[in-house]
Amino acid sequence: MAAAPSPVVRFEAVGSTNVEALARASGPAPCWFVAGRQTSGRGRRGRPWTSEPGNLYATLLLVDAAPLARQPELCFVAALALHDAVRAVTGIDPLRIALKWPNDVLIDGGKLAGILLEGTLLPDGRGATVIGFGVNCAHNPPDTPYKTVNLASAGFPTAPDALLTALDAAMLERLAQWARGVGFAEIRDAWLRRASGIGRPVMVRLGERETSGVFEALDVSGAMLLRRSDGAREIINAGDVFPAPGG
Repeated sequence: MAAAPSPVVRFEAVGSTNVEALARASGPAPCWFVAGRQTSGRGRRGRPWTSEPGNLYATLLLVDAAPLARQPELCFVAALALHDAVRAVTGIDPLRIALKWPNDVLIDGGKLAGILLEGTLLPDGRGATVIGFGVNCAHNPPDTPYKTVNLASAGFPTAPDALLTALDAAMLERLAQWARGVGFAEIRDAWLRRASGIGRPVMVRLGERETSGVFEALDVSGAMLLRRSDGAREIINAGDVFPAPGG
């Protein structure tokens, strides 16, 4: 039997749905925080996230989702769920949609969405995790260092609320599969079947440092295994991944 839909808190406009969710982390969970637009949207490493009206800006609040050491795995759970939801509402050819490590969803090689995980400890010691989704339904940001795309321009005009309904169902299903981390091997395998870039040269930006090599695989924790040109294998736990020039 399908799980009941998660409750939704809506805002016409808000600074950041992640900030709102964290501020209310002691409330009921799971719960969605959804805005028509954000005035202070953020991406990874604190970068601003363009928030044009017509896109989906939604954050899912989870409390005590898993032991704290397993919670980074939620980035793979979230990426898979968004992939599932986009396919469900658009019927897109699976060859056109892919996942880029660790949690980007691509259509025709362009970035469709940003996913940002953040967390806090509640006074009772439980961990609260928020998963923010910024999905380009009608607009995509210009002047980015990588290709971006929106659902309408890809041929699939989609109302944000329709995508949210599908995303809620997909998240609940993937969270059940993940089972607080016990099922991460299944999540990892499902992610790999949808992955872009495996076996190809990539460049990884790690803060002030860059490294490059062939993206060989994921380890059991979801870290990228990168084979550098000197033959050494480097384990990448976090970073921004780009195709290597000429790769």
